[in-house]
Amino acid sequence: MLEVRKAGDRGVAEHGWLSSRHTFSFANYHDPKQQGFSDLLVINDDRVAARGGFGKHPHRDMEIFSYVLEGALEHKDTMGTGSVIRPGDVQMMSAGTGVAHSEFNHSQTDPVHFLQIWIMPGKKGVEPRYQQQHFAATDKRGRFVNIIAPDGANGSLAVHQDARVYAGLLDGDETATVTLPEGRYAYVHVARGGVTVNGVALNEGDGVRVRHETALAFSQGKDAEVLVFDLRPHEQPVW
Repeated sequence: MLEVRKAGDRGVAEHGWLSSRHTFSFANYHDPKQQGFSDLLVINDDRVAARGGFGKHPHRDMEIFSYVLEGALEHKDTMGTGSVIRPGDVQMMSAGTGVAHSEFNHSQTDPVHFLQIWIMPGKKGVEPRYQQQHFAATDKRGRFVNIIAPDGANGSLAVHQDARVYAGLLDGDETATVTLPEGRYAYVHVARGGVTVNGVALNEGDGVRVRHETALAFSQGKDAEVLVFDLRPHEQPVW
């Protein structure tokens, strides 16, 4: 069963330097029907103007990853990490017992467009850690690559949760399938472009809650970049 969450129904935040769309309840946007899905708590689609950004702020007991679509995002944190994240890069920060970080547009002239995604951890109080890995477009072209997994296998980033994330690029006649283990839920997010999944046409910013499916078949891509979350079978994030 596929339950579509249209891009135009997302929460909206406009702050001049920041234009954001919230798939799930976040900050001043609250919808009792959109409180996350399984262990997926936040998908924020953020566009930050040149020289803009989020000043230093704390997090605790949360798995946070950033996925840059355009531009460059500069990250600094209290673990001593400093990095710049560009398209193809995936950054994972496990906040654990507590960490503070800042995120700024690295450019003085161009905007940055990225997704920030929060996954509830499977346990509290872990030691904070930072990971970053580049996944080449050629590896994602016409297929889905496992970018996040519990054990960090095969070059993926490790997450403190029974969750996996796949990223793929599809255009034209390219097709790809993600097989889901029996009894699992999934969430599909179209980061850009358009694509059809199991016969349902989706556009940029659309999302889909997936229940009781064993496979997701993608086709008819229109410069599509897609994330697929393989999740535990429960409705909302819980401790």
